[in-house]
Amino acid sequence: MSESRPAAVLVLAAGEGRRMKSRLPKVLHSLCGRSMVGHALAVAGELDPERLVVVVGHGRDQVSAEVTGQSPGALVVVQDQQLGTGHAVRMVTETLGDFRGTVVVTYGDMPLLRGQTLRELVDVHHAGGNAVTVLTATGDPAGYGRIVRDADGAFLRIVEQRDATPAELAIDEYNSGCYAFDGALLADAIKRVTTDNTQQQEYLTDVVGILRGDGHPIGTVLAADVAEIHGVNDRVQLAAARRALNDRILEHWMRAGVTIVDPATTWVDVTVTIGQDAEIGPQVQLTGATAIADGARIGPGCLLEDTVVGEDAVLLHAVCRQAEVGPGVTVGPYAFLRPGTRISENAHIGCHVELKNAEVGPGAKVPHLTYVGDAHIGADANIGAGTIFANYDGVGKHHTDVGEHAFVGSNSVLVAPVAIGDGAYTAAGSVITGDVASGELGVARGRQHNSHGWVERNRQGTRSADAAKRARSE
Repeated sequence: MSESRPAAVLVLAAGEGRRMKSRLPKVLHSLCGRSMVGHALAVAGELDPERLVVVVGHGRDQVSAEVTGQSPGALVVVQDQQLGTGHAVRMVTETLGDFRGTVVVTYGDMPLLRGQTLRELVDVHHAGGNAVTVLTATGDPAGYGRIVRDADGAFLRIVEQRDATPAELAIDEYNSGCYAFDGALLADAIKRVTTDNTQQQEYLTDVVGILRGDGHPIGTVLAADVAEIHGVNDRVQLAAARRALNDRILEHWMRAGVTIVDPATTWVDVTVTIGQDAEIGPQVQLTGATAIADGARIGPGCLLEDTVVGEDAVLLHAVCRQAEVGPGVTVGPYAFLRPGTRISENAHIGCHVELKNAEVGPGAKVPHLTYVGDAHIGADANIGAGTIFANYDGVGKHHTDVGEHAFVGSNSVLVAPVAIGDGAYTAAGSVITGDVASGELGVARGRQHNSHGWVERNRQGTRSADAAKRARSE
């Protein structure tokens, strides 16, 4: 086994998180496209450990399901009673046995932690031949255990805030709770942790003290960004972490050649990809597996979920879910692309148009005020304003085919199943219930009848009647 490859990464995710005030276990609250524990698993996976272990407790079934979904190879260990971080690690060693190699400990509520920080922790641990290496940070240490050093700067101990002297409280370097341990030494020391404290719990910090007392070398790594080691305990902290992570994501894409007009109102999931020279306008949310190609323009006012957008496409004030938008396509404003919608190159989807499970061919136009459901529209076809593809009969959904270069007149209703052939027309205002063959004009509407003198007879004394009388006399 490579020295740089940990024997295990342990993600502690058993806490209840009462301050979240939620039916959902704390670590399942999401930010930027993943649950908190999902972020922890992704970062742990960057180390390529021999074993990835997650300790669950509160909401174990839900958390276990999330773990399995995010990292199918991860092992789940149950901590029936939440009796401290040391107890959680002891449950792992008692369940899985001792680890030979480096064991990294992280947390399921620390979504801003970077893989590169853990990699540095492991590298320093190996280079120093340490029994344990502690990830620390500097800044406001309120609530955290202080890192106490000797006059030469060497690590002495970790002192919890409630036990610290005034001099120790003034120390601004503090413990993150993340560690790299020698697995064999950890397995021995964890058995010697006691509950001799005010909370009567087993703390992992005590393992550090035990190893130091045994004369083993202890090292530290200072986190470059203090935000990385902050846990999330309530929804205020969750919002702050979401903002920080989103800012990190946006910076990444801007440095990669993406224009983001208003970062303050733009939200992008970690799972999204964006091509060079794409432009993301204000008030845009890109979520899930959304992929934006080079040169596309998204926004203002767009929500894209699991949607693929081709090169140089333009989407304005659009909501798209599980849709495919081809190169050069224009969508919006105020269009809704529902799951299964596929728009081919250079097509146009206009104002107040909704599509569901619909395929629109190259160069076709659905300009405005139209519903298209369960349909295929051929290349260069034109769908007039106010058209309805009536796909549902109250029991089942049915399909409509519109051929290439066909023209559907305004305010038509196409009652599925029905086919409009290549080059065929439907007259405006028609209710089409039968197929229209290629090159035919389908007309399905009553003849117009004008009742002479109706207004003057039936609306006497109104302005309409006066105007009609005046026009007739002239």
